[in-house]
Amino acid sequence: MTQPHAVIAENPQKEARTANWVAFIICTALLFDGYDLVIYGTVLPGLLADPGQIGKFDLATAGLLGSWALIGVLVGSLICGAVGDFFGRRRLMLLGIAWFSVGMFVTALTTTLPAFGAMRFITGLGLGVVIASAGATMAEFAPAGRRQFYNAIVYSGVPAGGVLASIMGIMFHDSLGWRGLFIIGALPLVILLPIAWRKLPESPRWLLSRGREEEALAAAERTGVPLLEERVILETGAAPQKSGFAAVFSRQFALASVLLGLMSFCGLLLTYGLNTWLPRIMEGYGYGRTYSLFFPLALNLGAVAGGLIASRLADKSGPQRVIATTFGLATVSLVLMTFNFPLPVLFTFIAVAGVGTLGTQVLIYGFQSNYFTTNARAAGVAWCASVGRLGGVLGPIIGGWLAAAGIGGSTAFYIYGGVALLGGLVTVLVPHQRKLEEAEHQVEEIAGHRTEANVAAKQPQ
Repeated sequence: MTQPHAVIAENPQKEARTANWVAFIICTALLFDGYDLVIYGTVLPGLLADPGQIGKFDLATAGLLGSWALIGVLVGSLICGAVGDFFGRRRLMLLGIAWFSVGMFVTALTTTLPAFGAMRFITGLGLGVVIASAGATMAEFAPAGRRQFYNAIVYSGVPAGGVLASIMGIMFHDSLGWRGLFIIGALPLVILLPIAWRKLPESPRWLLSRGREEEALAAAERTGVPLLEERVILETGAAPQKSGFAAVFSRQFALASVLLGLMSFCGLLLTYGLNTWLPRIMEGYGYGRTYSLFFPLALNLGAVAGGLIASRLADKSGPQRVIATTFGLATVSLVLMTFNFPLPVLFTFIAVAGVGTLGTQVLIYGFQSNYFTTNARAAGVAWCASVGRLGGVLGPIIGGWLAAAGIGGSTAFYIYGGVALLGGLVTVLVPHQRKLEEAEHQVEEIAGHRTEANVAAKQPQ
């Protein structure tokens, strides 16, 4: 779906300032989602080696423990999808931040396997709400023509959190222990939540889609967010009459919803599978534990840098083509990682694999967030995130099965490379939304006429 590049805000400076605050809050929240994702893989070798922490468990159980948080994310995303298009963006985001922060803190206090697994699931519920709310919220505040870039900034918080977790694990695992590292994941409760309470507004576009016009206009005045595009979409009938999941599975969106969900399935299977098991796989290639912890760092650094660069290309040429290309990069780089290359070259391939896996998922979130109309956006993003989390659940389990069976790392890389190839094929099949594209052309024309009229008004008579 193309983005309208000519929409002019009534107050572009205020719009940009609001978008920057929203991006900061959501990106920081997602940073701790990424931290939670990678910190488990970082502390896993120590938990396996010391049964006195939460009990003795094997590699297969380790994979299941890694998936419990993802199951929670899946459930939390579905709950958010069911109520998000009715309940609003701001309240769900605040609830999600508070929920997962408390969950991380309590997880650090657990002493048994069942308690640890249960708290991973409970923490995942809050993370699921944040993830499903993030894309819908940012899409409704990001300036037109820069939506993929803003979404990339926001969702780059996930791999950036992975970088943070890797660094913290390398530097402080011995001094803080796994419990201290998990307590760090609870910091948003005291640092981020007060800022979000003060600076995160309700979406004017969501208010207008719910028929709350006076509130929408007041919110637009405060935030600088223009409502022209939303008005045109509503007036031209480009949005389904239904809301929530009913709109997601309407004739307009049903096929695309299935394909977009499969894209997330592939992207998150790769993301969670590699982040959980990459250190262990590389140990199987003969790299010691010190070296193995640097591999997730390279993976996530590549994802952050590559995702931001690719998002600018997506704003210019469309996200669909760029996502298919980055999935292809993942396929090639994962296969090349099975060869006996020198360490610097290997790190390069891992960074490229980060662009094609975590970086691709960042682009997928942006694509999905802007594909659906406002009355279906939270449910659409939640649906895609939930299907994706099934892949996220399966990723660590596959790694656990392979490790328990003693199967070499090359097989794991070939499997993950095949998943990336499937993701690329699914991407090219997503249909264009003709109704929305026509509405966007009307928005461009109206905005263009406004610009011409303003210029003419300023000319001396």
